[in-house]
Amino acid sequence: MAVDATTTGEHLPYHRLSAAGLRTLAAGEGDGAVIAELLRAERSRRLLLLRALRNGASRDDTGPDGTDAFAQGWDLLERAQRNAPEVCEDLLMSPNTGMWVSLAVRRIRGRVYEDAPHWVVMGHLAALAAAAAVRAGLEFDITVPVRRGLVPLPTLGCAVLPDPEPWGTARVTGRDGRVRVTSASGVVVLPADPDRREPDWIPVRRTTLGSGGRAKPLVLEELDPYRTFPRPSEPSLLSPAEAAYWESSLAKAWEVLLRDEPESTEAMRRGLMSVAPTPMRERFRPHSSTAGDAFGGVTASRPDDVAQLAATLVHEFQHTKLGGLMHLEPLTEPPADPETPEPLLYAPWRDDPRPLGGLLQGIYAFFGVTRFWRAHRHTADPAYVPLAHFEFALWRAQVWATLNTVSGHERLTSVGRYVVERLTERCAGWLTEEIPTTPLRLAEEAAADHHARWRAHHLRPPAKAVEEAVLAWQQGADKPPSALTAEPLLVPDSGVRFSDSTAVLARHHLSDPDGAWRRPGGVDGADPAEVRLLHGEHAEARAAFTDRLSAKGAPASAWPGLGRALAADPVHRAAADLLRRHPERARAVQDALEAKTGRRADPVRLAAWLGA
Repeated sequence: MAVDATTTGEHLPYHRLSAAGLRTLAAGEGDGAVIAELLRAERSRRLLLLRALRNGASRDDTGPDGTDAFAQGWDLLERAQRNAPEVCEDLLMSPNTGMWVSLAVRRIRGRVYEDAPHWVVMGHLAALAAAAAVRAGLEFDITVPVRRGLVPLPTLGCAVLPDPEPWGTARVTGRDGRVRVTSASGVVVLPADPDRREPDWIPVRRTTLGSGGRAKPLVLEELDPYRTFPRPSEPSLLSPAEAAYWESSLAKAWEVLLRDEPESTEAMRRGLMSVAPTPMRERFRPHSSTAGDAFGGVTASRPDDVAQLAATLVHEFQHTKLGGLMHLEPLTEPPADPETPEPLLYAPWRDDPRPLGGLLQGIYAFFGVTRFWRAHRHTADPAYVPLAHFEFALWRAQVWATLNTVSGHERLTSVGRYVVERLTERCAGWLTEEIPTTPLRLAEEAAADHHARWRAHHLRPPAKAVEEAVLAWQQGADKPPSALTAEPLLVPDSGVRFSDSTAVLARHHLSDPDGAWRRPGGVDGADPAEVRLLHGEHAEARAAFTDRLSAKGAPASAWPGLGRALAADPVHRAAADLLRRHPERARAVQDALEAKTGRRADPVRLAAWLGA
């Protein structure tokens, strides 16, 4: 492919990824050079979005005091650009700026993502301009929005005003080397060193990963409203202890990545700019996110441990790379009929079905996760090795299966097909690598159970076939009607949660066999019978699942659980196979029987009959 600056017949420049860059990204990799290509394209994209925002500006941009903060901001940014272009570049390429300008453009086109008034959203440009002017040492005077008593100055910090109103304005002035923020409720004078904390001034928190000439500066983002996706949020300040934990964990995770993921680390050194911490979640269920509009920014919950944080950074930076690629080269064709809902597919890392584009994002991210655990299992502390083997085995299987699902999909573009082919080639090379028996078995069980739960929740056999099956059951037929094996319908169940409970229990078992997770309620969404299964108590688990499924309101996930409990007994092989492969049939027929007769069939007998 051509180098990044190409010219059309109308002499308008556009970006194209280099052939070497495409090869690298298609293989799931990417060093600092390819990140530089993506960043150049992202810069142009943001400039175009700013131009679109200016072209779409209107009278609605005027604040309550009659000031057009957006217009003032544009003029001040032009001054700052002339005097300190490097400062404006830094502000332009901040992940938060990318998020803001994208949401603002969507807003002028009718899509609203936050409760702030229009003039507050548009006026954020004035806050960016004020920050640029402060950093450039300019003398200036500009009106900026106040958000619930806070005045964010991106990349610098946040002024705190005693203002109870949710939205308002303040003046930011720079004179004689001092910067003041003035509103009707008070005045804040920024410290001469803007990195120093004051009662009315909160600086941006920064940390450094590594040392020497290859040290990596990183923002630990607590303040900017546009640090979170897909909607802005209020500042969430870290306590001193939490900040120390994050800084220490990031530093240690960086050392792990330098050792186990050197190429990814080099890419992150160039492209990872900020991490926005969020509160801790249940163990082994961290949450993290990125947005294609916020290149270089990651939100992440407080990590359980250093290896998990390292895997999270790899996962999210994979999203960042693919998002940058997709801004240049789409991987999928648009649906033939925009009015028709897009078909949804199974994603083994989600509770819900996903469209093709979302599935490709997941494949790419978990390909990176698989690659990380493949290396880390050989370098981890001995106590962590079984868990690392499990993670590699689980995600290797899930990525491989999903790559085969999308391979040859009719809506893949030529670039999309190339990416899928290259990832498939790489993943195939990992399939023969040996994994110890117990982590491998647990990973296979977790993968199969997740898929079975997904089917039980989201798939429905044809209604007529279910009616025929109910009648056949009542009439004592030897086997169900063949119509029940027809392709089921996808009926998304929006209430599904905790489809990963088998995997979470396996992680606990490998890392803390006698821990509190064994008690009822120890893992959210996990049935106590699942803990029995984990310890080989199949008869007890079978009895528990049978009781659940014989009562009203039985959870759909209990059908695959019963299948796992029956699998140890050859007498129940047909029932076990049916429940592990097609639990939706048992659920549908049982529900229909209950609706028709008011009674539920014995679940083991029903499954055996359906599996005949």
